[in-house]
Amino acid sequence: MQKLVGFLRLMRLANVITAVSDIMAGIAIAGYFNTMDGHINSFQPAALLIIATVGLYGGGVVFNDVFDAELDKVERPERPIPSGLISKGAAAFFASLLIIMGIAAAAMIHPEGLFSVSGLIAVAIAVAAIVYDKWGKHYAVLGPLNMGLCRGLNLLLGMSILPEVLSQYWYISLVPIVYIAAITMISRGEVHGSSRSTLYGAVALYGIVIASILAVAFTNNNLWYVVCFLLLLALMIFPPLQKAIREPKGPLIGKAVKAGVIALIVMNAAWAAAFGTIYYALLILLLLPVSIWLAKLFAVT
Repeated sequence: MQKLVGFLRLMRLANVITAVSDIMAGIAIAGYFNTMDGHINSFQPAALLIIATVGLYGGGVVFNDVFDAELDKVERPERPIPSGLISKGAAAFFASLLIIMGIAAAAMIHPEGLFSVSGLIAVAIAVAAIVYDKWGKHYAVLGPLNMGLCRGLNLLLGMSILPEVLSQYWYISLVPIVYIAAITMISRGEVHGSSRSTLYGAVALYGIVIASILAVAFTNNNLWYVVCFLLLLALMIFPPLQKAIREPKGPLIGKAVKAGVIALIVMNAAWAAAFGTIYYALLILLLLPVSIWLAKLFAVT
């Protein structure tokens, strides 16, 4: 039982829920549930995409701990691998299984011959995640962009439920890249503290994200649907970040990172609202208390 809990800790379950919200937002942007025929089989592609993101995200974060095992012995000795609860080899095997599961689930959606658009995007996510885990995170500019790319691709994975919409709405995947870049910039000071200039840069990136969602909502004549979601988003991300700016020390920065990660659910609900699916946006928002509850049981960062 203890080892099972250790594997779940490695997966960062609260974060996995935010990845599920990416998929749901992508499905909303694609307008899938506006066009489905109501048959029970219509839910199968959505379920497969959720399984895919659980595998891809879970595998990616487990590999992150595998590659950081030596560093975590010093900085985070309580984590499952450095504490000896889970061996490095077992964690790597678990991560590989999760990623294979994710790619396989995505490849089952709209297969065309040997290829599936969703499957190819899943492969791209897996590659981007491993590149970040092994190399990307060590670079000041590449790291945040690399991590953001994983989330942008995850949103595209959700949209790929209707592959024909990807050419129309691909640009929306750039916004999560900016959002995650902000979180990654903040997280660099989680252990040893950070500079205020870096944190102010994150504020600017958050502002770009909010403005982008507002612009899309305005274009779609759904501005008022989105305002309440964006107010909630702002209330979640800015107060802890403001405290970190006042005192840029590890614990306060950690809280700002945690708030930013969990608030991804609210951002994704805002995207659904921006495309007029208000009830679906509220459904996404229901993931928020689930993620908050899991964040109390398992580490987010």
